[in-house]
Amino acid sequence: MDEIIKKIIQFRDERNWKQFHDPKDLALSISLESSELLELFQWKNSQQAIDQNYSDMRDEIADILIYTLTLAYDLNVDVMDAILQKINKNAEKYPIAKSKGSSQKYTALNEYGRMP
Repeated sequence: MDEIIKKIIQFRDERNWKQFHDPKDLALSISLESSELLELFQWKNSQQAIDQNYSDMRDEIADILIYTLTLAYDLNVDVMDAILQKINKNAEKYPIAKSKGSSQKYTALNEYGRMP
């Protein structure tokens, strides 16, 4: 992961693009690239979209990850640690006994919509 982040930052810095990469603009870019990915699914079922747009999907996913990793780097967020912490939080919100096989939000899994 560190090697990938290093390459992303080197690419940015060689082009003097850091001046355009404040946290707000990086967050906006993540959202915009996510919308571009979503657009590839518009008016198709999942399999049709994948069959017709797989290469473009790869590019959009890469763009999302590049902007996300750049933002994490600039905010000094340890990506691996953040992911592990979030998985732990989600495990508390979605205990296996209540959430297995369910698509309900955690608030709906508990009585009165509150955490236990």
